[in-house]
Amino acid sequence: MSLNFIKNFIKHESFSGVLLIIATILALVFQNGFLSHFYQEILRSEFSIGFREFTLAKPLILWVNDGLMAIFFFVVGLELKREIVEGELSNPSQIALPIIGALGGVICPALIFWGFNHGNDFAIRGWAIPTATDIAFALGVLMLLGKRVPSSLKIFLLTLAIIDDLCAIVIIALFYTSELSPLSFGVAIACLIVLFILNRLKISKKSVFLVLTMILWFSVLKSGVHATIAGVVAAFFIPMVDKEGKNMLEELEKDLHGITSYFILPVFAFVNAGVGLAGIDPKQLINSVGMGIFFGLFFGKQFGVFLFSFIFIKLGFAKLPEGSNWLQFYGVCILTGIGFTMSLFVGALAYHDSPAFYHADKLAILLASFTAGVVGYIYLFLLCKPKKEID
Repeated sequence: MSLNFIKNFIKHESFSGVLLIIATILALVFQNGFLSHFYQEILRSEFSIGFREFTLAKPLILWVNDGLMAIFFFVVGLELKREIVEGELSNPSQIALPIIGALGGVICPALIFWGFNHGNDFAIRGWAIPTATDIAFALGVLMLLGKRVPSSLKIFLLTLAIIDDLCAIVIIALFYTSELSPLSFGVAIACLIVLFILNRLKISKKSVFLVLTMILWFSVLKSGVHATIAGVVAAFFIPMVDKEGKNMLEELEKDLHGITSYFILPVFAFVNAGVGLAGIDPKQLINSVGMGIFFGLFFGKQFGVFLFSFIFIKLGFAKLPEGSNWLQFYGVCILTGIGFTMSLFVGALAYHDSPAFYHADKLAILLASFTAGVVGYIYLFLLCKPKKEID
């Protein structure tokens, strides 16, 4: 195996998905093997930063979920801004179909979950779990199919996944925010004002923006709003171009992309996917939460994205992605059921790692995501011929 091949593979979109799979397997092995106690001690290890009333002490798992994931959402915010200003999201005619599809992919899974859990006030907190799509995994599967899938469908899935992330951000801000702390919230507002001024001045020092973003993150976390929102909001204040004419936003996105894809997301999967299987009765896993998540992710996502898109196209408001047909389009809809990291993240916000459902929530996410990935891949592999064979 040549060094060039390894380098190309690492750069490949699918490599991030491979790392996520490895991290998930390791988490399950650690949790269910002789290293279980060691694994739990790592997750519970407490670290603190700050001073006086601004001290922040959290176990490792929350530093990952609240801290590292804020960096991930910062990168998502950079990507969103770039796409809105000069990318796919800047053209209304190109984003209409992904927006409608994404809405269907949020509404239908949420309704399915509600159908299973509407009588339980605690269980219903997880309604947003099956509404998420994991960009890295879904695109990774498409990349593995190579030229079998038209590039227009890859663009559609990427755009839909970006909009899906935006929906997740809004959901987190509106439904998973606790009581606000006026002092911390005031500090956060002050940070935003300074970031706005720096943006208008097109300051070229990345370090200045990053330091202010860290202060904003700390303030938002202490204010009661979930800290990941700070990452997204701060990203929108990064100038597209600085005084020297350099594309500051794109450079920052490239600098952080590798860290998020090859470190933060695998670490997140490792600390969140470890589900203890010892002593669990399979009957316990077939509860309303597990069923709502599985059916919502695997069936609700593909059905919702396809149904809303189908109606929108038939009404004449949009067209199928160029070079694709309805069967191929449905195959991509299947892949939107890969929730994984985003679903695990929302699940952590909803249930705070509660064992109330025997961890059926996490197992359902893993099972539904795996099923959607495998079924979607096989479906598209059998249905789509390589481009050279079509020509």
